[in-house]
Parts: sequence; C-alpha cells; structure tokens
Amino acid sequence: MPDIPELVAQARDGNARAVARLISLVEDTSPRLREVAAALAPHTGHAAVLGLTGPPGVGKSTSTAALIAAFREQGKRIGVLAIDPSSPFSGGALLGDRIRMQDHATDPDVFIRSMATRGRLGGLAAATPQALRVLDAAGFDVVLVETVGVGQSEVDIVALADTTLVLLAPGMGDGIQAAKAGILEVADVFVVNKADRDGAARTVRDLKHMISLGRREIRGPTWRPPIVSTVATTGQGVAEVVAAVAEHRTWLTEHGDLARRREHRARTEIEEIAVQTLRTRLAGPRDGALDRLAQRVVTGELDPFAAADKLIADLP
Repeated sequence: MPDIPELVAQARDGNARAVARLISLVEDTSPRLREVAAALAPHTGHAAVLGLTGPPGVGKSTSTAALIAAFREQGKRIGVLAIDPSSPFSGGALLGDRIRMQDHATDPDVFIRSMATRGRLGGLAAATPQALRVLDAAGFDVVLVETVGVGQSEVDIVALADTTLVLLAPGMGDGIQAAKAGILEVADVFVVNKADRDGAARTVRDLKHMISLGRREIRGPTWRPPIVSTVATTGQGVAEVVAAVAEHRTWLTEHGDLARRREHRARTEIEEIAVQTLRTRLAGPRDGALDRLAQRVVTGELDPFAAADKLIADLP
C-alpha cells in the first residue's frame, strides 16, 4: 500500500508519477480516499481553475493546447483534466483529447490526465473535484478542465471552475438555438473559435444580442462576459483569451466573488459526498427494510414521503 504523505510530498516536488498515482486512488475510490483527501487539504486553494465547455466540434481540445502554450510562455505550471465520454456498452473511453495536446506531452511542467465520465452526466467525471484537488495541492498554477461536448443543461463545470470559457463556432446553430442553450448562461468568457470561417462575425453579433437580452437590473456590480474570436490551430486570439481570463480573475478578487465561488464549490462537493454516503448506506444489507416499506406504499398503508422518513430515521 502506498505511503500517502510520502506520495503527496513527492507530488509537491514535481514528481508526475506521484501525481498520477494520487489521481488513480481518487478515480478508483480507494479505501484510503479519505486519507488522501486529508493529506491534500492543507495544500489546496492556490491554483486558478479554468473550465472549457461547449458543444462537440468547436475545438475545445485544440483551444486547450493553445492555452497551455500561452500560459507556459508566462512560466506557469499547468495541469489539465480532459474529460471524455464513456461507452455505454464497454464502459471505456477513447481518451482522444490527448492526441491534440502531444506538443506538451514531454514538458515536465505540464501534466495532462484524461478521465472517463463512466456514465455520469453533466460534462464531468465523478472524480473530477478530487482530481482537481490533487493538481492544486501538487503546486500547479493553472488547472484547465476540459469537459465533454455538452448540450443545453450539462453545466456542472460552473460549480467547479473559477472562470468558465464557453466555446462556440460558426455554423453550430442559429440565434434561436443559442438563446435557449443553457450553457450560454454559465459563461464568464465567450470564445468564438474557428473565426476564419464564414459566419464568425454573425456568431459574435448573435452572442452580443443574446447577452443584451439576458441582462437584468441587478443591484451591485455584475460581470459582463467578453466575446473573443480565435483560431486555435494558429494561435490567433489566444493571447486575448488569456487577458480576458486575467481580467475576470481580478474582477472576482476585487468584488469577493472568488471566495464565494470557492465556498459554493466546497458546499457542492460536501453535499455530493454526503448523498453518496447516504446512498451507499441505503443500498447496504438492511434485512429487507426497504422492500417492506415499498410493499406498504403499494398497498396504500404509507405514502412515499412517510416511507422515506422512516427509512432515514431507522438508519444505523
């Protein structure tokens, strides 16, 4: 069995193998997961977490690779969590995001980890929050979290990232489709990638219209998401994206929103762990208590809410 404090110390010294082993313990829900979390906790809270989301085909992986290059020019250490969808049949994942990041594979200051969703919806893997803690504790300055290609309601990234980039591309749908897409509401920065294609200017114009429609009179200062046009394959516009991210972080810090976002992230993480623990206890051996309650609901002796209250009250 690995020595957890030693693994954490090695990870903080830049040992990529130790970082990988810690993430594997997290992904595999190791019996020592709580020990890992306790060892990581004192070293977390320093990394800037940047989420990239958007529909399939907009160039998230290519944009991630371009952002890695831009941040490395600033001398920052970069961690990447690339989330891939799992096959509903084999349970495996292609993990193809790394193909577009091979230019950084040999850089000792860049750590890239592909993670399979394993059937979880929302654009992230269940282990992503804890894997993020590993990279944060290991001393990475920026952690990029690239979601799977998401649709209109899969917006878990907003609860995880300090800054969320929503990537769009020309030809991905008209203005009406964009207006009803839930992912537009979570953007801190809009990136219109593949801006060298026809229709890019219209996409930018539609986004500006969408933002103006969505604004409401809210007391206090609000952040207005900028729109940046890029061509990730050539690096065009990437510097402007990095500048927009820095501007957003400054705004978050000055207005206290960074602390509030991280508190919300912690609340969400605690709640998920508590719910999963409760679900595990409910699924454990209970001498048929759940079956008996189900029968009483079927016969009308109990309603489902009363049965649920009784089930929870009788938990050991």
